[in-house]
Amino acid sequence: MPDESRPPGPLAPEAGGEPRVEPETGSASLSGGSSPQKSGLVKYGELIILGYNGSLPQGDRGRRRSKFVLYRRQKANGVMRSRHYPVKTPQSAQAIHNNQLHSISYTLSRHQAVIVEYTHDPTTDLFQIGRSSESPIDFVVMDTVPGNQVQERVNAQSTISRFACRILAQRDEDDLTCRIYAAGFDSQRNIFLGERATKWETGQQGVDGLTTNGVLIMHPKGEFCPPSNSASTTPPATSKPGIWREISVGGSVFGLRESRSAALQGSPVPSESNTLVDGTLIDLCGATLLWRAAHGLANSPTPRQLERCLDDLNAGRPQCPVGLHTLVVPTRKNSNHVAPEAQPVVYLSCGHVQGRHEWGSLNDSKGSKTCPICLGASSTALLMMGSEPGFYVDCESPDYAFVPCGHMASEKTVKYWANVPIPCGTSGFQSACPFCAMPLTGTPGYVKLIFQDKCD
Repeated sequence: MPDESRPPGPLAPEAGGEPRVEPETGSASLSGGSSPQKSGLVKYGELIILGYNGSLPQGDRGRRRSKFVLYRRQKANGVMRSRHYPVKTPQSAQAIHNNQLHSISYTLSRHQAVIVEYTHDPTTDLFQIGRSSESPIDFVVMDTVPGNQVQERVNAQSTISRFACRILAQRDEDDLTCRIYAAGFDSQRNIFLGERATKWETGQQGVDGLTTNGVLIMHPKGEFCPPSNSASTTPPATSKPGIWREISVGGSVFGLRESRSAALQGSPVPSESNTLVDGTLIDLCGATLLWRAAHGLANSPTPRQLERCLDDLNAGRPQCPVGLHTLVVPTRKNSNHVAPEAQPVVYLSCGHVQGRHEWGSLNDSKGSKTCPICLGASSTALLMMGSEPGFYVDCESPDYAFVPCGHMASEKTVKYWANVPIPCGTSGFQSACPFCAMPLTGTPGYVKLIFQDKCD
C-alpha cells in the first residue's frame, strides 16, 4: 500500500545520484554511487517527461523531477480486483470509508452506483502519477511549458488530473511487465467517477470508464532503440511512431474520442493492450511522458557517451568563418561558461554553423540573417546538446538539430521525433522537440549541421 506517513516536501538530493522510488517506503529519493545491479535492486524502467533536457529548469527536487526511475519495492504494494457490487448511495458504502481498502466508485445516477473493491496483490508493485503532491502520488507531474522555462507558480487551470494514472509492475525477475491504468487512488485509497464521467457496463455486470481528459498512450512500431551490432553490415530497423489510443480506468484500450473530454468513448481496440513497451508515450493532457524499459535503456547512449561525442566535436576546434573564433558547443550544464562569441549558432535553413555576430542582419521581425557561407536568408538558433539519453533512438553522433530550438541529436533521433504527433489542446497534434517541447517548424523540422571544417 502507498505509504501515507512520508512528508510531502522535497528530499535533499545527493550529488551524482539518480531519482528512484525508495523500495522500503515508496518515497521519491536519490540513489547514491552504487548501481542498481550492485545494490541488488531490480529496475523496471524510467518515466521521462518530454520537454526537459536532463532536469527541470528549477532543478529536480523530491517527487517533482524530469525523470522518475522505477525499482522493485522491498515490499509489494500492488492491488488486484476482488469483487464488485451495486449500491444506492456510494458515499455511505463501507468500502469508501475503509482507509485500508482500495476501491473504485462508478456513479451511474443519483441513486445508483457500482463499487469495485481491490485487495492486496503480493505479485505487483503500484506506482502513481499525477499533479497532486499528496503522499499516494510517487511522481508529481505539472504542465510542461515549452522552452525549458521555469514555472513561477502552479497553474490553477491545469488539465492534468491530480491523480492521473497508475502503473502496476510485475515483481517476477523473469517477467517485469508494467501495465498502465487511467486514474490513481487518493489518500483514502479511493477513485471516484462521478455521474457525468464517461462510463459503461461491461460483462458480468461490471463497469469501466474514462477520466475527464483521458490518459492516452502510443506504442512505437518496432524496437524504439534497437541494439547496435558493429559486426553486422545491415543497419538496425528504424522505429516508427504508432497510433494514439486511450486507456480506461480498468486498463482496456480504446480509440480516441472525438475531442479530449467528449462524453462518448472511442471504439474498443481488443488487439492492443495497456502493457508498456520500451518507447511507449503516455499523454496526461498537459504533459507527455516517455516510458523507457530497463532492457531498452541498455541499448541507449549513456550520459558519458553523449559527453564524448561533444568532446570529439569540440576537439576538432570548429571555427566561425566571420569572427574566426573557435566555437565550443555547450551542454545544458556549462552553457553559462562559454564565451558569447564562442557559442555556435546554426542557420536553420541551410545548417551552417557559425559564431554569434551581427553580420548579415536583415532587420526583420524574425531576426533573420544572411548566411555568409551560402548567402541564403535564414533564421538562427543557438546550438545546444540534447542531453537526455532516454530520448535517443540510437547511439550515433549528434549531427542534426531540431528547428527552431537548435537542440542537437542524431539523425535517426531527430527524424523519429519529427514524425511523432504530440497531443495538444482538445483534439490537436503537433510534433515537438523532446528536449524543450518547442513545436517544430518548417519541413522536415530538423536540419543537418555543417561546421566550417566540413564546408568544402
